Amino acid sequence: MIFINPKTDYAFKKIFGSSESKDILISFLNALIYEGNSTIQDLEIINPNLPPKLEGLKDSYLDVKAKLSDGTLVIIEMQVLNVQSFGKRVLYNAAKTYAFQLEAAQGYRLLKPVIALTITDFEMFPNSAEWISRFVFKEVKKNFTYPENDLDLVFVELPKFIKGQEELESLADKWIYFMKNARSLTSVPETMDSIPEIHEAFNIANQAKLSREEVEDLDRREQFIYDQQGAIIKAVQEGIEQGIEQGIEQGLEQGKREEKLAIARQLLSQLDNATISQVTGLSVEDVQNLRSTNS
Repeated sequence: MIFINPKTDYAFKKIFGSSESKDILISFLNALIYEGNSTIQDLEIINPNLPPKLEGLKDSYLDVKAKLSDGTLVIIEMQVLNVQSFGKRVLYNAAKTYAFQLEAAQGYRLLKPVIALTITDFEMFPNSAEWISRFVFKEVKKNFTYPENDLDLVFVELPKFIKGQEELESLADKWIYFMKNARSLTSVPETMDSIPEIHEAFNIANQAKLSREEVEDLDRREQFIYDQQGAIIKAVQEGIEQGIEQGIEQGLEQGKREEKLAIARQLLSQLDNATISQVTGLSVEDVQNLRSTNS
């Protein structure tokens, strides 16, 4: 068997956001948000597009959006490329989803919590080894939670998940293994096939069930992703080469630090602060200061 890549937008929506995906999505969300507990019993998959209601406001496009039985809204996005200001986009989409629940003259008491689940094919938090991170509003000094803590940001970083088939234990392990490895598998692993929702996810992902046009479209989408990833790698390599050359030619007194700064300057327009920090070894604060002085 050949399975489509769940990390492409089309495949992700087909597996988790189609009319036949309700039980799959419930299992997926319970695994990643509620540690495998059956907290979510029911949900409604709704149109994930968030059109602007005010002139000049940005459109928001999510991969999947669902409303839980208690009214909580869950927005899910699969992001393959580490684009500029992606972290701000996640926060923007969550805040927009929260605010746009109300119509004119409706009271704030009607607002329901919003959970933003973001799955990335790159590292967002290089200083943490955890592959699931969760952010809520807390008091800075005493660390207690804000009473109306209605925005919940959950991040899953796929590159940090390195378990093999024989190491899969939790439901979250199995779902993330599916996300990372389905494209390279030729059969459903026995330990995962016993879970009905994962079995059905593999069934939907079976390329044999797609039309020729769908397969061709998926191939184009995957190739675009590979091209963009290659462009980022090339930009990093060229930035390093140019920075090194500049450091040698100018004979900078501070040596390696100035060399790193030169590299970072080349990358400011192409990568975000965290990625530049990883590439150059500079701190995120150094990169932010550099961006401020170059703006």
